[in-house]
Amino acid sequence: YMENKKTIKRTFSGVVTSDKMDKTIVVKIDRVKVHPKYKKRYTVSKSYKVHDEKNKFKTGSKVTFTECRPLSKDKRWRVIYN
Repeated sequence: YMENKKTIKRTFSGVVTSDKMDKTIVVKIDRVKVHPKYKKRYTVSKSYKVHDEKNKFKTGSKVTFTECRPLSKDKRWRVIYN
């Protein structure tokens, strides 16, 4: 039997750093961390390969994306079109 379980999907927003691939963009996420001892704030960035079906987004544009099933070896994210 299956219960109606809502899966909570993670969504992030960031800036496109590369759009050279077909239907794939590279999005950079910046987040601020605080050093545990010295309490200094510093930014940590991470890049994600995101599926862009319509090839709509170019370098420099802001995008929101959510997790999905694996689409390729290292692509597990899909753009949310507004």
